[in-house]
Amino acid sequence: PAMAAPSVFLLAVTGEIESGEFPGFDDLYCKFSFVYGQDWVPTAGLEEGISQITSKSSASPTTLVWNFPIDITFKSTNPFGCECWGHCGVQPCCQSPSQYHFLAGPQIVVSVYGPDFFGHDVVRGYGAVHVPFVPGR
Repeated sequence: PAMAAPSVFLLAVTGEIESGEFPGFDDLYCKFSFVYGQDWVPTAGLEEGISQITSKSSASPTTLVWNFPIDITFKSTNPFGCECWGHCGVQPCCQSPSQYHFLAGPQIVVSVYGPDFFGHDVVRGYGAVHVPFVPGR
């Protein structure tokens, strides 16, 4: 019998990097990028971006507001990624029952930069999180 072609699914990521709390810092901007495994392909949108520089307001002296939009769509045939975890760490997928697959969609990596005393851009914050598979805030 003929083998059926693998079906694909789409993961749409829309939202914004709204704001951040950075006491003691001002004039910051943020960068984002998506990292993903070989089973994921971006089909629309931007994989990375850089925001405007924002400054504190008198109404909220520690909050910096970017309202930086994010909009990207990925397609995949495998929501479980291409790696598995076991007692030996991360390695290519294997069939061993002692290792299990995990939901491994794209991750968004966010870094926040601002000037130091000499005016050079330095990292003021960073983070990464897997894109959720369910909608929400």
